[in-house]
Amino acid sequence: MVVVIAAIAIGAASSAGTDEAKPTASVTTSPSATPTPEETRPTPEVPAEPTVVPSFDKSARSIDDPNSIWLVVNKLRPLNPADYAPADLVEVPVAHTWTPLMRAEASDAVVALFQAASAEAGLSLASNSAYRSYSTQVDLYAGDDNLTARPGYSEHQTGLTMDIGAASGNCSLRTCFTDTAEGAWLRDNAWRFGYLLRYPADKTAITGYDFEPWHFRYIGVDLATEMHNTGITTLEEFFGLPAAPAYP
Repeated sequence: MVVVIAAIAIGAASSAGTDEAKPTASVTTSPSATPTPEETRPTPEVPAEPTVVPSFDKSARSIDDPNSIWLVVNKLRPLNPADYAPADLVEVPVAHTWTPLMRAEASDAVVALFQAASAEAGLSLASNSAYRSYSTQVDLYAGDDNLTARPGYSEHQTGLTMDIGAASGNCSLRTCFTDTAEGAWLRDNAWRFGYLLRYPADKTAITGYDFEPWHFRYIGVDLATEMHNTGITTLEEFFGLPAAPAYP
């Protein structure tokens, strides 16, 4: 009886010991995957599309049509017809020596130019001459081809040109006008209003005329701005036309 009880006790102890010694299940953690070179390489940036800068369209307006504000008139390019007269001439409301007439668009622009000279620099400008008809040019032409255009060849006949001076009359229609405050302001600012100093001092061999710091030709703000930005000072050079130093 004692032996049986002992055996039972030993078995229980043995069973308990086995349960205590049973190892606890462990969780194996997989190592993190190492990134491949392809995964670590930065995604290349897609280059931006190049900016396309539009070129100036020199064919946008005619340089032959007398009604075009880009018309080029010189000793090789007479007006056609020779006695052309603009259909939209208006009286320009600015200070003047003789009542000035110009084409409407050119008139509006020169009025704005005169107002800016006054507002920005305190200068008073005046018109010395604007539109001149074929018959008027006949009366004015005195035979000096470097100073006066022959009838039918004058920019004044286009209705797009004004000879501008100081309201005081100081150096009007003389080369000393370039050294006046009025002349300097016009030289530096006329392009903003679509006007070109048509006969520069260093381009007589191209234009055919002596330096006229008072002679401003309306060509429109777009063309005047392009010529200003590119530094091209004559219509002949800008449009790739032959120099016109003399009549054929």
